[in-house]
Amino acid sequence: MEKINQKLQLSREKLTSLPFRKIAPNIVTMLALCAGVTSIRYSISAEWVKAVLCIFLAAFFDGLDGRVARMLKGSTKFGAELDSLSDFVSFGVAPAILLYQWSLFDLPKFGWFFCLLMSIGMAMRLARFNTMLEAEPQPEYWNHFFVGVPAPAAAALTMMPIMISFDFPELSYVVRSHAFCATLLCVVSFLMVSRIPTFSTKKLKVPTCMLMPLMLIVALFASFIITQPWFTLGIMTICYALSIPVGIFVFMKEKKKYQ
Repeated sequence: MEKINQKLQLSREKLTSLPFRKIAPNIVTMLALCAGVTSIRYSISAEWVKAVLCIFLAAFFDGLDGRVARMLKGSTKFGAELDSLSDFVSFGVAPAILLYQWSLFDLPKFGWFFCLLMSIGMAMRLARFNTMLEAEPQPEYWNHFFVGVPAPAAAALTMMPIMISFDFPELSYVVRSHAFCATLLCVVSFLMVSRIPTFSTKKLKVPTCMLMPLMLIVALFASFIITQPWFTLGIMTICYALSIPVGIFVFMKEKKKYQ
């Protein structure tokens, strides 16, 4: 009877309280969700800089919540579901509305269709990602790759013309055109739902001999972000887009080693 009473007491404690390490990652995820929803508000009021900054802030929190969960050993199924919902709003809905308000608003029917395409593509990508977590482990050659373009990268690619226009307003007539933005949304939507391998840094290991050069690169990046933020972020996004075909080539080489 004593053992039964102890078990009942433990179950009651679990229902009435949770350790902070289980809650902390969810708090970070909620901050990401708040940033994404706030971006929608700034998009509606045509405050483009703030809208873009909020999506990048959501990406920062999105990268942080998983690390907090692993560090505190506070991963939960609830947290994983909340993270997916936050990603959908912050990287699927917010960038689509931002590009619609910035460029496609005067094409009410067709412009909104392309924004819906972006959101649907994000929903499908996240649904596939969640099902893959429960499926059999991927072959070893997938360790350094994502399946398709990840959610934050897709959001950055979607915002690329807006960032370019901040530093190069003379190019606005090109990057803000309906044809360019609609084509961009189609391409990004396809990249999200495709099975194209893209580089992942989650399991990347840095050789000790490269530590100092890496620190120097980080310092240079920080200085450029402070002095030329939009130019730097725009160049980074373009470099990521160019890395996709390189990633496919490297993936095919890695795959051949295991055949």
